[in-house]
Amino acid sequence: MSGLCREVITLQLGHYSNFVGTHWWNLQDASLSYDPETPSGEIQSDVVFREGQTLGGHVTYTPRLIAMDLKGSLRTLRQEGSLYDPGKDTSAVTWEGSLMMHKESPPAKNSFLEDLDKLDNGEILAEVDFSSSSQAPRSAAASLNVDTVNSRLAQVQKAYRLEGNVKVWSDFLRIHLHPRTISVIHQYNHDGEAHRLEAFGQGEALLQGSVLEDLEDKLHFFVEECDYLQGFQVLCDMADGFAGLGSKVTEMLQDSYGGRGILTWGLAPVSHPNSTPVKDFYHLLNCTLSAVHLASHSSFFCPLTLRGGLGRRPPPPTAFPHLNCDPSLWYHSSSVLALALDALTVPYRLRNNSVPMWQMADTLAVSGRKVVAAYGTLPFPMMHGSSLPDALSAWTDAPPWKPLSACSEPADGRCYSQWAVLRGFEGQRLISSLAPGIKPPTPLHSLHSGEDILASYVRSFYPTSPLALQLVSTPSKLTPPFPQIFSQSLDALGFLQSQPPPPGSPASLVCSVPVLTSLQSGSALGTWLSELHRGASAFDIRRVAPSFLSQGPEMADYHDALEQLRLLARCYRDDSGGVVRSSSEDDDD
Repeated sequence: MSGLCREVITLQLGHYSNFVGTHWWNLQDASLSYDPETPSGEIQSDVVFREGQTLGGHVTYTPRLIAMDLKGSLRTLRQEGSLYDPGKDTSAVTWEGSLMMHKESPPAKNSFLEDLDKLDNGEILAEVDFSSSSQAPRSAAASLNVDTVNSRLAQVQKAYRLEGNVKVWSDFLRIHLHPRTISVIHQYNHDGEAHRLEAFGQGEALLQGSVLEDLEDKLHFFVEECDYLQGFQVLCDMADGFAGLGSKVTEMLQDSYGGRGILTWGLAPVSHPNSTPVKDFYHLLNCTLSAVHLASHSSFFCPLTLRGGLGRRPPPPTAFPHLNCDPSLWYHSSSVLALALDALTVPYRLRNNSVPMWQMADTLAVSGRKVVAAYGTLPFPMMHGSSLPDALSAWTDAPPWKPLSACSEPADGRCYSQWAVLRGFEGQRLISSLAPGIKPPTPLHSLHSGEDILASYVRSFYPTSPLALQLVSTPSKLTPPFPQIFSQSLDALGFLQSQPPPPGSPASLVCSVPVLTSLQSGSALGTWLSELHRGASAFDIRRVAPSFLSQGPEMADYHDALEQLRLLARCYRDDSGGVVRSSSEDDDD
């Protein structure tokens, strides 16, 4: 896994971002190969993983990651991890009298974490106890060789049902974390009603003192061991106080590491537990301010959510025809977003023909349009044994992808730039195999490469849009504890079955899926940003939510942010010649 690569440092800011990030890292871990004889894959894992060594001398691969969350958010996970655990240190105990110890019972572990503990202890799981995987254990076991663990996991099968047992993201984390990865903010609580991080200004005020020092220390550690750092991918909660913290963190990255790419993904769940009308208004204000500030301090900013919109009364959540997903369940919705993010981040993680973060951002964020929207097809509806032209020609009225940024596609096909990725078609034909003399049923069937076919298809909807695209045959590997949220119409590799399964037959255990994603800078974002602006401007914040500004921003700064948002929305209503519409045409703002 060694070799020249452009490293990326990941920051996860907030509880939902850590939900999405945990699924994303589990997907990366499932694709790791520890066998030096195995041919190198299309994705270069060293871009996001770092190599280390335990005290026992065993080689480890841990994420180049900084994850920030609140007090009480870790449950069974130790903040410093256990990979480099030196054991108990009793040298500081000098009292020779009697001692009385009160030990709090640790939270109960779910079945998945219990099985990982068995592996840590060198136990062999029964074949009904685990699902095929190539993962590393979550906790350290200096006496247990990683290759041995992987070979044991490949021999056993089990589909975990954790829907009722996941309370926090560490309940389904299966990888080792470096001791410098987790940063807990003790000023605010994860649970309860008191001391909650609910407002943008609270988050902005956090990045000082010990919180700032801790972040700078972790950043310096990961940055200094990079040879060719290309930038940072930031996952940040949009709807709570982490939006303000993310604003300050990205501003610091911009000031300290100028010239590096900063790709920020703003995460928002479909619903929040124990929400109220006032909290919903807070969520709207946080999303509004985060869109302005995160876009300003990033190379590009892309919201990621299954919500139908970011307003207080959004349309129904995004639904996919071949997923049986409960969008209100964080464990489910975050897995869908992580699967999409695995494809969206492919361009700068490829082993060959990779595109640096800054180049990807320059392609998409043109003329100040630093907000982009994501769309995805999960899974890509490709029939087993068919070809790419067959799959695409079934969608002639509109592309098969759905919104992943609460932003509908432009009805007029106005798109300033686009980046498409098709991943996971391994074993299927990219081009048609018609016999000589047979007339192609569609123009797509006459093309001679997968790239030409996908480009021709996308340009049929966006004929004047600059387009970049990449095809990666290797799929995302779905291993425990990724939820089995797939319909019975899919086979084990995520392709559509030619014949529906008999009624009452058990669903296949889906172990990979093809995915098609698109990042777009288009006119629809102007409408999306204008809706955010109207929603936040429709109320007198001093009357409806006076406490929102108690720790900042100042009222003048708040109104300035709204004006920046209005101007940003106008950037997406330029005509094809780049002429901005007159202010009389923007009265709807």
